[in-house]
Amino acid sequence: MSPSTRRGLVAKLQDYAPVFAALGDETRLSLVAKLSEGQPKSITQLTEGSELTRQAVTKHLRVLENVGLVRSTFSGRENLFELDTRPFKDINEYLDFVSSQWDSALSRLKSFVER
Repeated sequence: MSPSTRRGLVAKLQDYAPVFAALGDETRLSLVAKLSEGQPKSITQLTEGSELTRQAVTKHLRVLENVGLVRSTFSGRENLFELDTRPFKDINEYLDFVSSQWDSALSRLKSFVER
């Protein structure tokens, strides 16, 4: 891997680190799963089936919103939350790139060991 590629990879990792950190919480992952159904959901809908308070869910949603994974809109008196899939596409491309780098490195290691 060239030095410029490595620098670019490190820069991307720094960009995505907050996203990975936000997704590292079980509650936030659960909220992402609920929001991945496609329809915007209210706080009330997102708290159904959990023991979390509305305030706790709101706090977790704000973390997801701050890293760009969730966006909110007002509909009447309700604040509706929905998943923004664009960051997931960017992260998927990044992970594909990292995966190809690892595949290449493992292939070189295998060739070296089998000599």
